[in-house]
Amino acid sequence: MPSSTPVVFVHGLWVHSDAWQSWMEVYREAGYEPIAPGWPGDSPTVAATRQNAAAVADRGLEEITAGYLRVIDGLDVKPIVVGHSFGGLIAQKILAGGHAAAAVAVDPGQIKGVKPVPFAQIRSGFPVLAKPGNKKRAVALTEKQFRYAFGNALPKEESDALFARWAIPGPGKPLFEASTANFSKSSPAAVDTEKSDRGPLLIIGGGKDHTVPEVVAKAAYKLYARSGATTDYQSFPDRGHSLVFDHGWREIADFTLTWLKRQGL
Repeated sequence: MPSSTPVVFVHGLWVHSDAWQSWMEVYREAGYEPIAPGWPGDSPTVAATRQNAAAVADRGLEEITAGYLRVIDGLDVKPIVVGHSFGGLIAQKILAGGHAAAAVAVDPGQIKGVKPVPFAQIRSGFPVLAKPGNKKRAVALTEKQFRYAFGNALPKEESDALFARWAIPGPGKPLFEASTANFSKSSPAAVDTEKSDRGPLLIIGGGKDHTVPEVVAKAAYKLYARSGATTDYQSFPDRGHSLVFDHGWREIADFTLTWLKRQGL
């Protein structure tokens, strides 16, 4: 592939796309052309998104995925897609749909077919799932809730600083869609895990992740066993859900770059 291969970064729930800034710099230095579009309804900045939370309400996985596909349609070649949390789920959907050359799914949101539902995951999603009406609302985490869901493997001071810098309200709908995926025949959280003519996929799990416990990431990886396409898994045992934008982000970014090089990308 040419050195100008585009890379589309997909953020997860409750974190603004600007949190990918450091990754974009490293990927650009490595010869890629990175972009980090927001979800539909996101404003260009963290502050503006917080002030206009209603704009992100009632946005589901299909609409969010479609927003990224519109961006990809405007590119000259198929991109590499790197997603975190629900962004990792969306990256898998984009890859399976034939719209990406490869995908990296970091602590990916639960796809249909994944059965483990650890207590930590339930507690992390409780601020949304506790109220059925949140399915159509935008929900923001408190500093304490962010600490449990994202920053539990960090000193409190760092978790609070990340919350202040990157946290935004997010739509409740994707959480409801993922949590009911195994009971729905046509769930938007479904991914064709048996597809053999797709590009390579790397799934990364964090051993201390509360929002997407590693058992969930591993279960997603195992669903790809029947696919003849390259599917790799990497664990970072001491990392929580903030691993792509906390002080240790570079270790994760460098690993993904090494993996892409091994794939000839």
